[in-house]
Amino acid sequence: MTLSARRVALLVATNTALAPFAIDAYLPAMPALAEAVGASVHHTELSISLFLFGFAFGQLFGGPLSDRLGRRPVLLVGLVIFLLASLMIMRVESLGELLTWRFVQALGGGACVVNSAAIVRDCFSGREAAKVMSTMAMILMLAPLVAPAVGSGLFYLADWWLIFAFLAAYAAFLLWLMGTRLPETRPVDAPIASAGQVLRNYGSVLRHREAMGYVLSVASTFSGMFAFITASPFLYMTHYGVSPAIYPVVFGANVVVMAFSNRINIRLLRHRTPQQNMRLGLGVQLCVALSLVMLVATGLDSLATVVPLIMLFMGMVGLITPNAMASMLEHFSHMSATATALLGCIQFTCGALAGVVVSAFEVDSAWPMVLTMLTVSLIGNLALRALAGRAALH
Repeated sequence: MTLSARRVALLVATNTALAPFAIDAYLPAMPALAEAVGASVHHTELSISLFLFGFAFGQLFGGPLSDRLGRRPVLLVGLVIFLLASLMIMRVESLGELLTWRFVQALGGGACVVNSAAIVRDCFSGREAAKVMSTMAMILMLAPLVAPAVGSGLFYLADWWLIFAFLAAYAAFLLWLMGTRLPETRPVDAPIASAGQVLRNYGSVLRHREAMGYVLSVASTFSGMFAFITASPFLYMTHYGVSPAIYPVVFGANVVVMAFSNRINIRLLRHRTPQQNMRLGLGVQLCVALSLVMLVATGLDSLATVVPLIMLFMGMVGLITPNAMASMLEHFSHMSATATALLGCIQFTCGALAGVVVSAFEVDSAWPMVLTMLTVSLIGNLALRALAGRAALH
């Protein structure tokens, strides 16, 4: 069975959308969930960071298994784990239970999503791969836009548990879709790596100077994004007084800019290299982070001033992530799932750490978020220029 670029983009976007739905759908219900498990909102927000840690480990183990066993079996087993964990979360009564099952849920989700970029790399390369990933990302942007709205609606319809019932149903739909529509894309002549070879493969990625420049660029972008996502329920609903019904609108505005930047990325790739687009996106993020720090320092931060800047910061993900992934995988076409797994592990671990940092400071201000965003933006810009070298300048 042959796969067209559009069909690949649709299938992998539907699969990858599992992660933003699992992260964003329950954000409007965070205060209610915190009350249900007998914890503060700040402590309950740690379930976001723990999900990211589990997601990172799921990719770390799922990637090599995908290169060894094939894309389909790893993807389908991951979906089963995600589905069962989602059903268990519906019954949690303590913060410990919530954190445990969120971690298990994330392990399954990571094993699923790590296959998306590998499937694209199996079928395409170079600028074509970057364009398919950008198209995939554009479709994928609908998930964070829709997820909080869906979560808010389900929360008002019943309670927070219905959101996780929805996630279980989505996983069941993916099981059917991938089981019936996705053929095995792993090349039949691809070498099968032993456990020792897998470790050596990870080592080869870590030692590749240019590739690590791309990896750390994506990791910094994810860290800034999840610093905002982790802080947003408290910052928007508690600090700025936004209602759970309006929160999805304010949150979803970011995704509109992300989708627009993906369209811009596709057009710019006709005349510019992926590395040039990455530099542009990282530079804009640094300027935005500096502006946010100045707003908070002068006491001028408000919903009206913060939201547009956050939208611009989040929008640059569309210029950075697909280009960094395509550029990195150019060097590791023979082990694309393993390289993607390491990339995913590093970016989601960094995102989780950023979320932990933001949650650790129980202060009624935007300082933890904006300082974290500024720090990771500086790291991303420096990493691309210092590690990617000449490739990042052309």
